[in-house]
This record gives sequence, C-alpha cells and structure tokens, in this order.
Amino acid sequence: MSQASDKVIIGKIGAPYGVKGWVKINSYTDMPEGIFDYSPWQLGDGKEYQIDQWRPQGKNLVAKIEGIESRDDAERIKNLDVSIDEDQLPELEEGEFYWRELTGMQVVTTQGYDLGAVKDVFNTGANDVLQVRAKVNDAFGQKERLIPYEMDSVIISVDKEGAVITVDWDPGF
Repeated sequence: MSQASDKVIIGKIGAPYGVKGWVKINSYTDMPEGIFDYSPWQLGDGKEYQIDQWRPQGKNLVAKIEGIESRDDAERIKNLDVSIDEDQLPELEEGEFYWRELTGMQVVTTQGYDLGAVKDVFNTGANDVLQVRAKVNDAFGQKERLIPYEMDSVIISVDKEGAVITVDWDPGF
C-alpha cells in the first residue's frame, strides 16, 4: 500500500446483478470500461479488492469482484465509492488536466476580472463545463457561472503552479 497517497474516486458500485456476487458498476472514467484498467480498487469500506472478471451488459458494466460470492455480499458493497491511489493515474500530456486539478483554481478574464473559483467540473455531453462560484455576488449580480471548457476559444490558459485559469468570457454573461 503506498504511503499517504491521495485517493481518487473513479466510480461507484451499483446494484447486485444476478445471484453469484456480480454487481453493476458506475464508472466515472473517460471511457467507462477504463475503470477496469486500475487495480486494486479500494471500496468505501476501506478494503482493497481485485476484479475477477467484468463485461458489458446492455448499456451497463457488470463485474465479479474477488471475495464477493453471493447476492448478499453484493448487497453489502452496493453504493460504495470505488477509489484508487492517485499515483495509479497515468501521467497526462502537456496541457491536459484532471478535473480535480482544476477544482479550486481562480478564474480570471483576459481583462483581469476575477470571476471566482472553480467549484466543480462536469460533462454536459457536448463538452466539459466549469462551475465557477464568486466569493460574493459580484458587480454583475452573478454568484455562480457555468463556463464551457473549450481550449483556445474560451479557456485561454491554465497556470497549474499559480492555480489560475484565464478565460475569454464576458463577466456579464
């Protein structure tokens, strides 16, 4: 077990599937089946688990986890978060970021207007979106903004060291 590595939640255990310990898997990875590239999993109960086997089932994913042998066992781990050690994540290319790295960064416009800090990042299907919360209701009466994460057109730069995202965005919008 690695020393003091941060945990990253990559999914959640869903409902039991069948009677032999299989469970549905809710994946938070870019490609849903990518969740199975990581091992071992740490579940919300604090224990480590290996994946015995997995497969697509309709639009869902199901998995058989070692040590989970019955529907009762599967029921016991239902709704637990699936996490891994941060150092299990692959290194990203220059200019790529994990969503969790963007959370908390200050967002300023190209004109230097402080829009607030990134509260959350999520995907709408069309693109990723930054949820930016102002410290107080700003001059434009905005407490929160949703800004599309579109490199070059909206996101001008991400300064990881300075924790600042520069955007081409009208503060009145």
